[in-house]
Amino acid sequence: MVEQKRIILAISGASGAIYGIRALQMLQSLGFETHLVISKTAGLVLKQETDMTAEALQAIASFSYQPDDLTAPIASGSFHTDGMLVVPCSIKTLSGIANSYAENLIQRAADVCLKEGRPLLLAVREAPLHSGHLHQMQLAAQAGAIIFPPVPSFYGHPASIEELVNQTIGRMLMRLGIENAYYKEWGKDKAH
Repeated sequence: MVEQKRIILAISGASGAIYGIRALQMLQSLGFETHLVISKTAGLVLKQETDMTAEALQAIASFSYQPDDLTAPIASGSFHTDGMLVVPCSIKTLSGIANSYAENLIQRAADVCLKEGRPLLLAVREAPLHSGHLHQMQLAAQAGAIIFPPVPSFYGHPASIEELVNQTIGRMLMRLGIENAYYKEWGKDKAH
């Protein structure tokens, strides 16, 4: 019997909430068991940038947790997952992860992924970057995190923001080894 794949998705308070929404939708459509954590600030950003509330997004996920619940299953290495995405990832969240400062569930679940050797992708959403930001990214990368700023590609001639977002999230999922039709490879026909 093949177990359903489990992915943790965290949405932190950086701008770019649409990336987190779309990541959850794609993972659900691909048949993944999703474990969602939305930071308090991300809940505010969701309201400001989209028509989606944190509660509506939690209803889509297979499981959702409060950001201060350090007793959640995803806070333990004995709870197997196939990896984690933090999309978008704020500099504050990046700093906590990079320095193993697990003061909330997002940072703890990320730390668990790193210590257990599971993939952790951080969609760091900040610009411009100063040397402190770059240093935190380097620390996280040295610990094993994948640093993947949500930089859109244009070779597929996207016709809408939705196509840009789909392509970007599709690339992130491919980086984690998750096959999907949203990622347009260089030289291939237009993405779905």
